Amino acid sequence: MVADLQSASRVENTKAEAREAAVWPEALPTTTYDLILQASERYSQAKALSFFLDAESHQRTVSWSFEDYAEAVTRAGNLFASLGLERDEAVALYLPNLPEMLFSLWGAEAVGVALPINPLLEPAGLADLLRASGARVLVTLAPMPGVDLYEKAVAALAAAPTIRDLVLVDLARHVMGDRALPPTPGVSKTVRITAFQAGCDAQSGDHLGVAGRPVAPAANDLASMFGTGGSTGAPKLARRTHANEVANAFMGSRALGSALKPGDVVFAGLPLFHVNGAMVTGLASLFMGAHVILGTPQGFRGPGVIGRFWDIVDHHRVAMFSAVPTLLSSLLLAPREGRDLSSLRFVICGAAPLSPELIGQFEAATGTAIAEGYGLTEATCTVSLNPLTAARRAGSVGFPIPFQKVRIAQLTADGEWLGDAATGETGQVMLAGPNVFQGYVLEHQNTGVFLLDDAGERWLNTGDLGAVDEDGRLWLRGRSKDVIIRGGHNIDPAVIEDAFYAHPDVVLAAAIGRPDEHAGEVPVAYVQLKPGATVSAEALAEFAQTRIAERAARPRFVRVIDVMPLTAVGKVFKPALRDQEAAIP
Repeated sequence: MVADLQSASRVENTKAEAREAAVWPEALPTTTYDLILQASERYSQAKALSFFLDAESHQRTVSWSFEDYAEAVTRAGNLFASLGLERDEAVALYLPNLPEMLFSLWGAEAVGVALPINPLLEPAGLADLLRASGARVLVTLAPMPGVDLYEKAVAALAAAPTIRDLVLVDLARHVMGDRALPPTPGVSKTVRITAFQAGCDAQSGDHLGVAGRPVAPAANDLASMFGTGGSTGAPKLARRTHANEVANAFMGSRALGSALKPGDVVFAGLPLFHVNGAMVTGLASLFMGAHVILGTPQGFRGPGVIGRFWDIVDHHRVAMFSAVPTLLSSLLLAPREGRDLSSLRFVICGAAPLSPELIGQFEAATGTAIAEGYGLTEATCTVSLNPLTAARRAGSVGFPIPFQKVRIAQLTADGEWLGDAATGETGQVMLAGPNVFQGYVLEHQNTGVFLLDDAGERWLNTGDLGAVDEDGRLWLRGRSKDVIIRGGHNIDPAVIEDAFYAHPDVVLAAAIGRPDEHAGEVPVAYVQLKPGATVSAEALAEFAQTRIAERAARPRFVRVIDVMPLTAVGKVFKPALRDQEAAIP
């Protein structure tokens, strides 16, 4: 399949200008709730969602049809409305990857604003987000041995005075069935406690609205606030409307074309609090009529999921999944012998640059094409994607998806638009289109985020460096803040990282800048080896040196570490590496 995709001639609409010339459809759903209702009408009793609790018993799933899914979302929305939630108030979702997370996400958007939160956050970070958003309702897990979300949520409530309702999802219900909530200690008497399932069961699943009060959203209503900007510092909450989210689901489906068809199985293993999990394997899959398999509350991080992943693909006939580069490296180590992977047509990979070596290794080992893409929370999710029916260029993040405008700008030192970069020239990646967000909740964080061009059109400054080639493909050159500046020379970390990824014993690589009195910064490479590998830092440095053409980019030091620090979605967390480097004399 990979060979066929690589050798196929490029179809006519792969050029960005042809994609942008398409006509926006009039019959598109206006809100995420409308999208779910339309999917229910179109696909009815077909499977929309299946869930398994643990990898060992992945063959035993619980399933919902598209009609069941729409009813569950409606009940969740009505539950939140019955608690007195207003249209502009937020429902904070502090949950792992459970069906209830999806039902709560779209139910919250139907009657208010959804605020998905990383369940790995500690109480202080959770409280920061609750205060910044002014959230009115908090949904999390009920008390359960071995799971600490309830305790962390209760600790955060003391510093989050806007929360008036605590809605509890019983994880044990997936094992034991319905039961009364266990004791809920530590909650202030001013906070009302509601059992999620019992509360939903008491609501109508036929229509949205409670006590004669219609609550249906409109296209330009705020639908969600997603956290972005890393895991440290003041919270940055990106405000997105229903129109933004529906637009991106449609735009992404147009980019995929017939590669994903109704009934195809999509595995959802990335966290649902993140835009890729929520929008690609969530909303866009609903829009296209796909059957989503939600695997374990921890997703890909669940015990045994990586080791059994190719069994999961084989048994459930998975056609597509989304990944990040670190995940692909781990999956290469999982046993594949005897598994039938013929159902798997492609993998969408984003979040960080993907080395050509890793692409080649993965595609050769699995026979599956990788569609490298680019997205960000501020663009709702997807921005560009490599076409599956055309010749691809390893290292490119593909063509802008239909209706996505991309320009490469040269900016002044003060961040003003100086002009457009030439073809192939590196500059700031700028975006415009119906998927671009409405700005951050905290107004001071919006400084320099949007710029006006000469025609008065508003563009999002992504903070990413990139270039567009003569065919319209987008190439990323790193984050502005990640560029290593050595003696005034800008070094793309990916140039260094790709050299180490070419080594057969390397599973993860990251390049950062080390402060230097004379050069400003010098590059340093951090490397995590595959299990059992014993190659030395000196040997790695010698190996990489021959593959890095720029002398200035050759790392001053190579450091082999046991475990690479990662974010919750699997990106290498470079701030932790910079802190580690700063502690080295």
